[in-house]
Amino acid sequence: MDRVVPNLKLFVILITLSLITLILDFTHLLKFPKQLLSYITNPISFGLYQTNQKLIKQFHFIFQARTAGQENKALKEQIGKLLSENALLRKKLAEAESLVSQSQHLSLQTYNLIAARPIGLSRYLKIDKGTDAGVKKGQAVVFNDNYVGKIVSASAKNAAAALLTDPDSKVAAFSQGLGTRAKGVLVGQFGNEVLMDKILHEEKISVDDLVYAEGTEGFLPRGLILGRVTQVLERENEVFKQAKVQPIFDIRDLELVFVITE
Repeated sequence: MDRVVPNLKLFVILITLSLITLILDFTHLLKFPKQLLSYITNPISFGLYQTNQKLIKQFHFIFQARTAGQENKALKEQIGKLLSENALLRKKLAEAESLVSQSQHLSLQTYNLIAARPIGLSRYLKIDKGTDAGVKKGQAVVFNDNYVGKIVSASAKNAAAALLTDPDSKVAAFSQGLGTRAKGVLVGQFGNEVLMDKILHEEKISVDDLVYAEGTEGFLPRGLILGRVTQVLERENEVFKQAKVQPIFDIRDLELVFVITE
């Protein structure tokens, strides 16, 4: 009973306050306090509203940035895939063009040719065909009608060829141009040039003359192009003169080379 009385008193007090508040509000006596309260709370409400809007914008920006980042990553992956596919297609096209070009030069009916990809270049040119494909030491490597080098070692899956520029390379050669012809020995030099040596002083040789293989080595067909004369070196009162020769092709630009097996 003691508990009920305080609760009843509290209830009566609340009802009374509510009635007083309603009467005061009805008679507009609470107008000024309400205005004062609004004056105080409105800036707070406005600040909370602005803060809320900023938070929404920030979360929206973060979400968009994350989505854009994911899309950008996906686009980069697609572009990378397309570039890889394009590079592969270009490589296959270049190889197909090399095969067609080679078929128009050294006759496939006369020579058995093995197409090989260059896979490394230091002192020797490394190719991706070896003894399993019929490549052997001593065979000539060509491109179109141009001599590239000679196989000096071969394993099951790859082989190495010494280029014309190798210091151990020596090939009997002759040069020919408009009204000029000379014989000599093509000797490899360090760098991208070779030297045609042992040219008789009375023989005529000029810049831009083409140099061909004599074919006396056995492994090398006569008439293969060895390079072009870039400079003639001669001194008076000497029996022999020399000429600098540069290969027609840069081996680094070739997609395929061909090994003559027979």
